[in-house]
Amino acid sequence: MDFATIFRLEENLNLDKNTLVFLRWIAIFGQLFSINLVYFFLDLNFPVLLCHIVIAVGLFTNIYLQFGLKANLLKDLYSCSFLLYDIIQLSILLFLTGGIFNPFAILLIVPTIVSSTFLSMGSTIILGSSTIFLLFILTFFKMPLPGMEEYVLSFPNYYVTGILISLVIGLIFLSYFGIRFAGETKKRSDALNKLQQILAKEYELESLGGQAAAAAHSLGTPLATITVVAKELRKEVGEGSKLIKDIDLLISQTKRCSEILKKISQKKIISDEFLSSINFEDLLEEIIKTFQESTEKDIKLNTDKDINKIDIKRNPELVYGLRNFIGNAVKFANQKIQISIVSDNINLFIIIEDDGPGFPEDIMKALGEPYIKSRSKLYKNNAGLGLGTFLGKTLLERQSAVIYFENGSVFNGAKVKIKWRINDLPI
Repeated sequence: MDFATIFRLEENLNLDKNTLVFLRWIAIFGQLFSINLVYFFLDLNFPVLLCHIVIAVGLFTNIYLQFGLKANLLKDLYSCSFLLYDIIQLSILLFLTGGIFNPFAILLIVPTIVSSTFLSMGSTIILGSSTIFLLFILTFFKMPLPGMEEYVLSFPNYYVTGILISLVIGLIFLSYFGIRFAGETKKRSDALNKLQQILAKEYELESLGGQAAAAAHSLGTPLATITVVAKELRKEVGEGSKLIKDIDLLISQTKRCSEILKKISQKKIISDEFLSSINFEDLLEEIIKTFQESTEKDIKLNTDKDINKIDIKRNPELVYGLRNFIGNAVKFANQKIQISIVSDNINLFIIIEDDGPGFPEDIMKALGEPYIKSRSKLYKNNAGLGLGTFLGKTLLERQSAVIYFENGSVFNGAKVKIKWRINDLPI
């Protein structure tokens, strides 16, 4: 893994400045409250003046961060620098107040956890390594815990080591969790962005009204020019010319084009409701025909058990979702694909089965999640990252469908069962 990959330079990671400022204000006021409570209320002795100086420096750095930096998003390097300072500042306070035995020592791992969630792995490694190093220092070099000067208190070495190890394990575990959580969130966000792009393209193809209006606006000028030129030609040739009828026809048709374009620009053309309503059998036949043009595999549609033939509202989500699952079946099938429609008065099922190798067992439970890959050699040539399945599942679930993935179809291959309640169908 190279430098650019570790620090994810190509992703241009940022941390919201207001978030960091708010967290640092909480830390600063919490530190002030704690040391003044211990010193003045509990009457315990420790270098309170030095602690106030350390906190004051942190306060000025946060004022500079809030008002001195104009950017609303802090780049990875700047964010890492401020978090590293916070680790060092808290380490100095802990050194003055008992080191690793101070109950607030657990807070030393917070900046690294913040980095693991929002920043690059490189920044997290730097902050985590610095934290572990400072925890080792605070274990062996520290001033007495406030209130313990009068007591001879000696902790066994294994107890001291246990505290250190517990803090290091907590740091590593929570940082790993943060990295995994941020990674999964980013993958899902990327997949959803691709989903939105696909839907936008589908809707763009369907919504030609806006494009037609733009075309009407653009064609208005050349049509007006044609009309003017045609009328001038009519004057030039005179009433007795053989071309007069052709010119009159040209003028009338130009006028007709102008009227049609005017109606389009005023959005007076209404979409045909008949064409936007379709039943599942016709919709699936349309989709199957598009695949039959590019494959020699046998795709059959079975509607024997479809007793409730319902007309549904055609939309890009439904079409694209079904195409994804049928496309996957065509991709992995050896030769045969069967698509069945089963319905009654309550539910409607679309069942897609193929004679391929079936779903990989190692990712069976994760099917429908983006960016998953099977390690099985059976799927080496055709295996993707699960993005198509994620898109299809997400789109159909937005249409109130429930998706089931199984192995053991009529062909002993993969089986996808898509279920709707009749009342939830987009009718």
